[in-house]
Amino acid sequence: MTITTCSAPGKIYFFGEHAVVYGEKAIACAVDLRTRVSVQPSNDHVISSSLGTTGLDTVRHPYITQCIREMEKYFNGCVRIDITSDLAVGSGLGSSAAVTIATLYALSIQFDTGHTLDEIAAIGHAIESKVQGAASPTDTFVSTMGGVVAIPGRKILSLPRCPIVIGYTGRFSSTRELVALVRSVKEDYPVAIDQIINTIGSLSGYGEVLIKDRDYAALGGLMDINHGLLDALGVGSRELSNLIWAARGAGAWGAKTTGAGGGGCMVAITDHPDEVADAISSAGGEAIITSPTHEGVKVE
Repeated sequence: MTITTCSAPGKIYFFGEHAVVYGEKAIACAVDLRTRVSVQPSNDHVISSSLGTTGLDTVRHPYITQCIREMEKYFNGCVRIDITSDLAVGSGLGSSAAVTIATLYALSIQFDTGHTLDEIAAIGHAIESKVQGAASPTDTFVSTMGGVVAIPGRKILSLPRCPIVIGYTGRFSSTRELVALVRSVKEDYPVAIDQIINTIGSLSGYGEVLIKDRDYAALGGLMDINHGLLDALGVGSRELSNLIWAARGAGAWGAKTTGAGGGGCMVAITDHPDEVADAISSAGGEAIITSPTHEGVKVE
């Protein structure tokens, strides 16, 4: 029995969370933390992950279920899908995009559907939008293609040559709920919130230049500003703030929430990754030292 295993990377945002949902610029970077998905024919649909083993299940495995429903028009019978991941669910590291893209690609390889990478990314975005209610194409595109990407123009930027330290609060955050929260605040206070969202978008323009120039100290300063604006949108948390201030105190060039917020993860860039990681751990977070990666979705 043929088994196909594919993996796709998670991502961090340098800039643009939430603002990108409203068409503003964002810069996202694939990181060397991956989700692996194995696909094989089966008598019944089976999905197995850290969340348990189910059949088609829109509660525990909504993204995989939608992947199967989208792709089953291209094959006959059922599949077993087994998932392992370096990315915690709801961590803000693009876990849903990574598992969606890895699953779609594995199905496309297993059943020789002929889908291009652009098509995989587009299908993945449609699935995330359906499950979450609204979604940016950023996560699925970066997980598919890898590297550093400026959205919405999909401009490929140079890969930063600096370590990335991620701090995980251990607290799950719901992208769907947080996107809805920002939408609600925006509807209540459009003039004020529109300005915050526009400002977040403008940081990406400055960030492009700093990434090109490899001015990581200035890049970190802009990340700090972006974090403050995310707090202003109401998507911060005490746990995230504790880890962010610990990272800055240990010498990080900059540190901010990455992803939807409300828990999940923060990200720091630094030339002292061990010291920053130790500070995050001492502040109660799980620290992960990683790096940017060119590799997108691939066959293992």
